[in-house]
Amino acid sequence: MEKSDSVVIIPTYNEKENIENIIRAVIGLSEHGFHILVIDDGSPDGTADIVKRLMANEFKHELHLVQRTGKLGLGTAYIAGFKWALEHGYEYIFEMDADFSHAPKDLPRLYNACAKDGYDVSVGSRYVSGVNVVNWPMGRVLMSYYASKYVRTVTGVPLHDTTAGFVCYRRKVLETIDLDAIRFKGYAFQIEMKFTAYKLGFKIKEVPVVFVNRELGTSKMSGGIFSEALFGVMRLRWAAMTGGIKAKK
Repeated sequence: MEKSDSVVIIPTYNEKENIENIIRAVIGLSEHGFHILVIDDGSPDGTADIVKRLMANEFKHELHLVQRTGKLGLGTAYIAGFKWALEHGYEYIFEMDADFSHAPKDLPRLYNACAKDGYDVSVGSRYVSGVNVVNWPMGRVLMSYYASKYVRTVTGVPLHDTTAGFVCYRRKVLETIDLDAIRFKGYAFQIEMKFTAYKLGFKIKEVPVVFVNRELGTSKMSGGIFSEALFGVMRLRWAAMTGGIKAKK
């Protein structure tokens, strides 16, 4: 599969237990051919070496790798991935975790929402049809659920899952957003991207998915990540009110 219109960006830091399996699961989807771009932030556990082996031996055309020197933040990883994907001509650009919390089998559903149903952004949503989260502690479920409600109330973005990290963007969305102006690095990055796309007039579709907590490896979630999200939305609303959300020139 040398050519594809779709690339799945997977940021990694110490994901040696998951990375080969997630790569095989995504590339193995027969319904649609997806390429993968791994953005590795200097994982000391050898994650990047596993990716390089797969690139050399089996997935010369489907699998790509960008290595960075350290933990620079989720948002900057995705921005780097977006720019790479635009430079390499992909039409549909996905965000996805490495730990199987996002089911690879849902990728074609996100793709179809944009490619066939005409939406500009599709979001794998945990909360659009109830609370579809498996194996999370109740405190974390409530924090995530009410954080999304809070964001929806403050910003007016009509989404149930504003912090979701399972997303498909059409190329024109990422070409229109000034990626260098995106300011958040943690999970508030997810809110800022959706908010900016919405304010620029793009059509967003929530696709119901089931989110399953990781079984292998260590979670990167922290209280500081949620604090950034909760306080950052006030800055986003203020930016919108003062004309700070503008398309790239």
